[in-house]
Amino acid sequence: MQSQKATRIDLFSLATPQMRAFHITWLAFFVCFFAWFAVAPLMPVIKGEFKLTNDQVYNINIAAVGITILVRLLIGPMCDRFGPRLTYTGLLTLGAIPVIGIAFANSYESFLFFRLAIGAIGASFVITQFHTSVMFAPNVVGTANATVGGWGNAGGGVTQSVMPLILAALVSIGVEKTMGWRLSMIVPGVMMLVVALLYYRFTQDTPEGNITELRARGVSVDAGKKGGRAVFKQAMANYRVWMLAITYGACFGVEIFIHAVAATYYVERFSLDLTQAGMAAGSFGLLALFARALGGIASDRVARKKGLDGRTLLLFVLMVGEGLGLLAFAYAGSVALAVIAMLAFGLFTHMACGATYALVPFIDRKALGGVAGIIGAGGNVGAVAAGFLLKGVGNLPGALFILGIAVLISSLCAISVRFSLTHKENEQKLYDEAVAQRAVASGQPAFA
Repeated sequence: MQSQKATRIDLFSLATPQMRAFHITWLAFFVCFFAWFAVAPLMPVIKGEFKLTNDQVYNINIAAVGITILVRLLIGPMCDRFGPRLTYTGLLTLGAIPVIGIAFANSYESFLFFRLAIGAIGASFVITQFHTSVMFAPNVVGTANATVGGWGNAGGGVTQSVMPLILAALVSIGVEKTMGWRLSMIVPGVMMLVVALLYYRFTQDTPEGNITELRARGVSVDAGKKGGRAVFKQAMANYRVWMLAITYGACFGVEIFIHAVAATYYVERFSLDLTQAGMAAGSFGLLALFARALGGIASDRVARKKGLDGRTLLLFVLMVGEGLGLLAFAYAGSVALAVIAMLAFGLFTHMACGATYALVPFIDRKALGGVAGIIGAGGNVGAVAAGFLLKGVGNLPGALFILGIAVLISSLCAISVRFSLTHKENEQKLYDEAVAQRAVASGQPAFA
């Protein structure tokens, strides 16, 4: 029901179902991302306590993103079948268990198990993008998707800075570091449970209501009447899904790889203390506050004149910038140069993530959950591949250089995404209707 989708983003409003979904969705993703990588800046302390080898640390980093691949594939069709409200509530509630549970790890094996389980909450991104895709019209959906994704992703930067501060505060009152990092992990777990209640209480699946209730009344929604396996098969049959899964692996995969290794990298290479390393690493994640949204905004603006082809061209350009930036970052010779280079390639990385999911709503409206799930899983495949690359190469600069080359090659997948004339005409019609509806409603320019 295109007419009820929001055609503008009223940023300071909670009055409509669309804007409540917008704000609670990015908050939920922020908390999940915060919890997902909360342990990363504490790894130098944990490595010493458990006497971990470098190989074991690499395994932990891979585990943190590996299970997310499977869960993202499952969570997309679950959104189609049960709706994002129930799916997100369940993920937040169940995901809090291993986040708190890791505080009780007493060996490498138990720590690895909990780290693997925590990775499941990375699937929250798929629900986030699904929810805003069904709430916002084509003229602003790219901006909406990128903004909630970016503000949520910022949790990865905030956690890099905040978790060491929580640990430092506990140590300052006499708590031992070995107990302090454990108590610190209670914080993100509790945050997840609080947001689960908010999500269940204050959101609904679509502008018209909840998906299960609508289908019971025979009302169709953008995700279609199919669910589960049928939606997944339909998405799998679309080559564009796989091309964007590769591009997302090359941008979001790199992003979460950097979240996992950055703090340890600054400690070991430049001898920074835990707080300093957390601040340096956190600056990368904080780019998400605006950069991912900027990618979505740019995609929506390019689409005004160039349509869907403009969106794919923009993604290609951003990925080329990311690849070149990674090559520059690989062998930075000082802390200052490392941070500058990291911020430079990080800007392109976050914008490319936003531009990728600005395309997702237009791939197949009747299999949206499957599309979002497969492409989202592609991001984690990229992160796992980067983890194995680091394990094989044995040093971060060498791995980053190879990643830069891989990103440049994968950028070709972006421009290989093409749409039929009929598909573009149908999407342009929906876009024009959304713009006309917004003009009639307010006569004022929207946040875009």
